[in-house]
Amino acid sequence: MGPVLGVTLKGIEAIAIDVEVEITGGLFAIAVVGLPDAAVKEARERVRAALRANGIHLRGRIALNLAPADLPKVGSLLDLPMAVGLAMETGAVSLTKPALFLGELAMDGRLRGTKGAVPAALLARKMGVPLYLPPENACEVSLVKGVNAFAVPDLGALLGHLAGECALPPVLGKGLDLDDPPADPDLCDIKGQAAAKRALEIAAAGHHNLLLVGSPGSGKTMLARALRGILPPLTDEERLETLLVRSTLGLRTRPDRTRPYRIVHHTASTIALCGGGSALKPGEISLAHRGVLFLDEFAEFHRDLLEALRQPLEDGTITVSRASGSVTYPARVLLVCACNPCPCGYWGDPVETCRCPAHVLEKYRNRLSGPILDRIDLHVSVPRLTPEELVCLEGQHGPSSEEIRRKVSLAREIQQERWKKEGFHSNAEIPERLVRTGIRLSRDVRPFMVKAARGMRLSGRGISRVLKVARTVADLRESPEVAVEDVCEALAYRKGGVTGDSA
Repeated sequence: MGPVLGVTLKGIEAIAIDVEVEITGGLFAIAVVGLPDAAVKEARERVRAALRANGIHLRGRIALNLAPADLPKVGSLLDLPMAVGLAMETGAVSLTKPALFLGELAMDGRLRGTKGAVPAALLARKMGVPLYLPPENACEVSLVKGVNAFAVPDLGALLGHLAGECALPPVLGKGLDLDDPPADPDLCDIKGQAAAKRALEIAAAGHHNLLLVGSPGSGKTMLARALRGILPPLTDEERLETLLVRSTLGLRTRPDRTRPYRIVHHTASTIALCGGGSALKPGEISLAHRGVLFLDEFAEFHRDLLEALRQPLEDGTITVSRASGSVTYPARVLLVCACNPCPCGYWGDPVETCRCPAHVLEKYRNRLSGPILDRIDLHVSVPRLTPEELVCLEGQHGPSSEEIRRKVSLAREIQQERWKKEGFHSNAEIPERLVRTGIRLSRDVRPFMVKAARGMRLSGRGISRVLKVARTVADLRESPEVAVEDVCEALAYRKGGVTGDSA
């Protein structure tokens, strides 16, 4: 490759692009070859104006080749390397060692922020070359360790740096904020709902998917929002994974270790949730990677959209295939769903009477049944609070989110230590072979599970998920073995909501 390198994105991966320039005599013209899209072709005028603003006038027939030629080039990421390549060809600057350039040019030479800075930083670190990028992207790149990066305010400053006239300051590595923002809402501020709070604790500790079913106003959405406050902070590896996805879309990132929390409306399309489109962009499930994906009004989502979640919930990745290509995005999410028990919302309510006819109720239940429910480990009924609980204003209502978070973090550390040789982070991720060989059961658990499986008609997958949840309950107790009481609590979450036995 030559000394001037740019990048293009394929999914969350940055691919190096070699920028080659040839200038010959004749009438002025600029041709860009190498499968450029419209944004790359339009860069000709931006690059020409930016160079002219810095005293470099282009003449003759100019050919810009973006190699490899059979790889599509998209977006405005290649403005800066094209300008540097032209400046080198005219003799304005010289560059002997390869360097990676990233940024969109304004007509006066200023650099605007662009997407793909974090993938470009990882590529520059892998190749061992310096990276020049806009100041707007310096903050996110500073979170990538070991990269030699420089923030470039404008094209003139970069040309001066390359000519040795003035040096650009390097982008210094920035540590993440150790103090995450306080939980909002805090679990101790939520009245009642002790069973639902316990389910949140188990879900956060073992990364188990959760379904909350209750009447309108029972607090389902507030409980789902409180889950974020008890999740352990992102590790360095997980933080980098979330940075990659957000940078691919050009989204800015927070400097702390708070896990993603994405809320999807029931009118969202399959492409919005799973990703795709002409540019093969990541969807909400990838933006929620290593965090929470909250689907409110779960029963109102289209059937095909829910079916599209089956594979990523099982594998932790999602592959988006279109005529233009195929990319794979990470999708390891903690799925939280909330819905009413019936269309009117008051089936089983002790105060209001359900007005739904039997056939309407049956149709509603059928919308919630199926393979997607089998991938949700915890089914929790959220009852309406009594007037006495609602008007209780004094004191805390149970442990705070910070206390629960410490227990959850300890349980996660136990799991990571247990499964680190296998490459898994939590109990919910382990495959069937590890359920059989890696979960230590006390002597009386097996005969108890046989009776429970027969009485509750548990499938093989149902038994496996019960054991995973029981393993998490035992980890919260810091117990090396799964006891009968752990299995009993796990079995309690296999029934509930509007579907009854969901095994």
